[in-house]
Amino acid sequence: MVETVLVTGGNGFVAGWCIRTLLQRGYAVRTTVRNPAKEAPARLALADAGSSGRLAFFTADLTIDEGWDAAVAGSDYVLHVASPLGGGEAGERDAMIAAARDGTLRVLRAAVKARVKRVVMTSAAAAARASLSSDGISDETVWADPKDPQFDVYRVSKILAEQAAWDYIKTAGGSTEFSTILPGAVFGPILTAENLGSVKIIQGLLQGRPPALPRLGFWITDVRDLAELHIRAMTSSKAAGERFIAAGEFMWMADIASTLRAQLGTAAEKVPSRRLPDFVVKLLMPFMPNLRTLAPLLGRQFSLTADKARRILSFSPLPARTTVVDCARSLLATSGS
Repeated sequence: MVETVLVTGGNGFVAGWCIRTLLQRGYAVRTTVRNPAKEAPARLALADAGSSGRLAFFTADLTIDEGWDAAVAGSDYVLHVASPLGGGEAGERDAMIAAARDGTLRVLRAAVKARVKRVVMTSAAAAARASLSSDGISDETVWADPKDPQFDVYRVSKILAEQAAWDYIKTAGGSTEFSTILPGAVFGPILTAENLGSVKIIQGLLQGRPPALPRLGFWITDVRDLAELHIRAMTSSKAAGERFIAAGEFMWMADIASTLRAQLGTAAEKVPSRRLPDFVVKLLMPFMPNLRTLAPLLGRQFSLTADKARRILSFSPLPARTTVVDCARSLLATSGS
């Protein structure tokens, strides 16, 4: 019998790849969008994934209760991928955190009510990151402090949402199992030009932004690997009740830029090559609010390990350079690049 999976946030970057992979594996897929107008472009992006008759859309918003019971009903599994992006102002910050945390609880309540077998939630590697003063290696036993100044509002929302999810499952989860996946910066080929998340970093480099490169780096997760890990965490008996860091290689922004220039030729002619000294970044911060949260991260390569995902879920990430180049090529191939 065909099993059914609900994937939240169907017009998102990661969710799109989860849906695509599930359809290719023969699953029936339900997915949610906040706005019904988003269904048509999402279907178009998935048209080559063999979705005929096995993909259904539901309208559901993380900020309201209505719609979630209907979306989850009849599902064997839930991949909770949706999460709000953006918003650094005070009012937006509070709304973003509330949407991530309370929206997760709405999904879990509906899943438990429907007695789904397992929910797999997309968290973030930052949720397992040690404090700035720690030299230890971050693994799944580490719980990040949302008050740590290294975290921007998006990462705070992910930390609080994951904490709330585990608390809920422990007290009210019933027979529904739960796992979380904690990716780094997610790059890779895009399916649509909407909701790009981390991909905007690559998009910016292709457009010559920033004009000089700050000393920032990222643990990179390929979106194709991430979709595969969600499905393995969904089906593996060993994954129930576990967190999994899903990060491949670390790359400095300057290394990403040089890789793009080397692999893409004239298509990468706008990619910057100059480097921006740390003291200049700090001088610019009063005039560039978006840079303020970067100060603690300048020049830092946090140590983390994905050994648990490698051991239990056979995680074997694609080379980071392949990921960023494939990401850039897909951006260049779209009108949104």
